[in-house]
This record gives sequence, structure tokens and C-alpha cells, in this order.
Amino acid sequence: MKKTLINNTQSNLRGDITVPGDKSISHRAIMLGSIAYGVTEIDGFLMGADCLATIDCFRKMGIQIEVNNDKVLVYGDGLHGLKEPDGILDAKNSGTTARLLSGILAGQPFESTLTGDSSLKKRPMKRVTVPLSKMGAEFLFLDENEHLPYTIKGGKLMGKTHITNMSSAQVKSSLLLAGLYADCPTTVIETSQSRNHSELMLEYFGADLKVTDKCEVSIKPEPRLIGQHVIISGDISSAAYFIVAGLICEGSDILIRNVNINPTRAGTIKVVEAMNGSIALENMRTVSNEEVADIHVCYSPNLTGTTISGDIIPTLIDEIPAIAVLAACAKGKTIIADATELKVKESNRIDTVVNGLDAMGATIKSTDDGMVINGGEQLFGAKITTQKDHRIAMAFGIANLVCKGSVILDDANCVDISFPNFFEILNDLC
Repeated sequence: MKKTLINNTQSNLRGDITVPGDKSISHRAIMLGSIAYGVTEIDGFLMGADCLATIDCFRKMGIQIEVNNDKVLVYGDGLHGLKEPDGILDAKNSGTTARLLSGILAGQPFESTLTGDSSLKKRPMKRVTVPLSKMGAEFLFLDENEHLPYTIKGGKLMGKTHITNMSSAQVKSSLLLAGLYADCPTTVIETSQSRNHSELMLEYFGADLKVTDKCEVSIKPEPRLIGQHVIISGDISSAAYFIVAGLICEGSDILIRNVNINPTRAGTIKVVEAMNGSIALENMRTVSNEEVADIHVCYSPNLTGTTISGDIIPTLIDEIPAIAVLAACAKGKTIIADATELKVKESNRIDTVVNGLDAMGATIKSTDDGMVINGGEQLFGAKITTQKDHRIAMAFGIANLVCKGSVILDDANCVDISFPNFFEILNDLC
């Protein structure tokens, strides 16, 4: 749905809000609940299209899952309780569903076929299929690039040590989940630490897991996972848009309650601090093995550019579209580097962000692994091509708050993937 945002320049955004449950944790709670014994009760589940695709896949493998608003009950039957799927498993637009589920399916004693939408079918899958094949899984592909759809012939797997050439939580998680079905321990060694939601939740459900250092984790096979009560806190990737809105709109003061601040995800907070943004963490606590806080942001007229690169990139990769808008409103140069992974998200986010901000009058250029933004220019309304990417739509929804004229999004409905009521909350704050 095309949407014209006619807010013009906004000020005094004030409110006490919550954002939807963390998308990464929502996926994992369904997956682990499905292969655990007993009932897993999930509160705060993200009712976005991606996470609903995960539910649908496990229902097709015989798992009873009850959904009531943001509360979900998963009736698991243990590590070997999945049944041969009733039809093709469709991950829709969800790379997390496809890659993590491939790890679980690799250890099953049946064949299954996995597919996705037109966007997901273009995204790289060799990063999981190659190491899973080395563990003993067999993949049958329809194209030479080994994209979706593919058929997985599962079976008994061999535990391996995997040294990855990237920092990817999806790759690491897929291999650890496959390791549950292996004949000996499986180890994953990364170039730098990726988000660790899988490790925390596996421990929470009773897996025998050892983190040697931040970049190396091992898991022993055949644990008896037990269903748990999982309380899912707000997704910092969704909170990032309101963090930016509060920082760039004059007179604003926003409290975002109950946000996950896992250190492997909270790079945005460090970047805001480096840019002289007014941000504070309040009421810090631990919930379901995850760190949680309320995030308080206020208008910050003295924002300055910074350099974002290296090990911090995996901790904020999904928030870079929002950070780019923040950088466009700051004084001075912001350099984003080491972010090649942006090219294989729901869209090529380097291109979509740079093209969109350039159309709005920002001084911005793309690089091979990121972008350079010279901030402080007045932004103007423009037509934005989202490429059906939810994070692009939300980022330019925020940019609209400080531009002259109106932003026109070619597809606003794509926000349903992670944040169905994004525009409603934004309008309430305005």
C-alpha cells in the first residue's frame, strides 16, 4: 500500500511507549518450545509475519501451537517429536526461519522441502547448507546458486568444529541447533561475536552448552530440553526508530519501556552516546535469561558524526537504516564500514538507504561495505522505494518527521513483518 506521510516537521514528541516483542527471541522460543518436552508458555510474542511463518512451519510438523493475542502456548514432544511435514514449509520473508529451521531439519529422519517468498529466494543460503552438508545432511537444490527452495534429507549428523568467515547469529544458531542431533559435540568459532540469543535460550531450556570465549561456543548432543515460561522483552531493532525520533525532533522526551538490551544487540546505544545523544537506561533487570531496561531519550541538538565499524557492526546491523537517518541529522561526517551484510538483507540496504536519503537532499554516498554521510543538511520530502523492506519503511517514516514536505512510501504494509502498529504509535507521539 502506497502511503503519504503528511506530518511535516514535528516537535515535542512525548510519550511512554512499548514496542513489539523481540523478533529474534520470538523465533527461537517457538523453535525450542517445539523440540522440548512439555508446554512452553510465551508472553510478549511478536505477531509479525516473519514469526507467524515459524509457527506455521512447526504446525505442519505436528506441533500443537495455540495463539491468543501476544501469548503463545507450544506443546512440544521432545527433540525427536517432529513429524514429516504436511506440505512444503514456507518461511515467507524470514531468513531467520529458513536458516535456523534448516539446522533442525538436517537432524530429522525424514525429507522436507523449504521455500520462501520472492525476496527470500534471492538471499544466500550456502552459508548454512555448506556446513550442514559437512555434518551429513543432504540438500537437493533447484538452482545452481543453492537458493531456496530446497529439499533436505535429514538423518544422524556428525559433530564438527566450524570456523566461520563471518559473524552471523543465523549461521551460528543453525549449526548449534543441528548439533543437538549430532553424534558428538559441535563447536562454532566466529570472527567476532554475533548476537547470542540462541545460546541464552538453549541454556534456559536445559541444553549442555559451553561458551569458551565470546567468539567460540560448543554444544553437546541429545539434551533433554524442558518447556519453559519465556517472557519476551521489546525488540531494540524496533525501539531504534523511536530512539532516533526522540533525538532529532525538537523538545521531544520519550520513554520506551521493557526493551531487550542484550550486549550483543545494543550497539545502537553506544553509537548514540558517541554522537552526543541524550539516552539513559533505567530499571535494568534480567528477564528469561536476557538483559532488559527502559530506554529514555530526549531531543539532542548537538548530535555529531562518528565512525561505526568493526566488532560493533553485528550488534546493530538491523538498526543501520535508523542510524543513517540519525547521522543525516547530526553535524559532521559519519562513516559506516564493515557492513557488507547489509547487501543481503530483505533489500540491499546500502543502496536503499543511500538512494532514499539522497532523494531527500542528504549528502551521502555508498561504499563497498557501507556509506559515508555528511550530516546537517535540510531534508525534503521524496518518493521512497522500500523494496518491501520493513526497516526501510520505518526509517523513512522517521525521516519524514524532520523534512520539509512529505515522504511517500511505495509500500507501507511491509512494516507488518516486524512492527504492525508502527505508524499508529508514531502518530500518537506526534
